[in-house]
Amino acid sequence: MTKTELILALSEKTGQNKADTLRFVAALEAVIQEELVQGGEVPLASTGKFKVKTTAARTGRNPATGESVEIPARRKVSFTPAKALKDAVAASQE
Repeated sequence: MTKTELILALSEKTGQNKADTLRFVAALEAVIQEELVQGGEVPLASTGKFKVKTTAARTGRNPATGESVEIPARRKVSFTPAKALKDAVAASQE
C-alpha cells in the first residue's frame, strides 16, 4: 500500500476529504517522529508500539575482505506488534 492508497482508504473509512486526511497523516507522522527522537515510545492500541532501542558497539566483519570493523553504538526504531495484530494476521493465513 502506498501513502496515496492509505490516504484514500482512510478518507473513505472516516468520511473526511482527502486533504484533511493527508494533513492528519502528516501530523501523526510528525508526532511519532518527535516522540521517538526524544526517546519515548508511541503505543497504537491493537496495532503495536513504536520505540527506540539502543544497540551496543560491536565488532563486525567486512564480508568482502574479512577485515574486522568497529560498529559504533546507535539508536534505532523498533516496532513491536500487539497480540491483536499478530492474531489477525495469523488468522488470515488459515
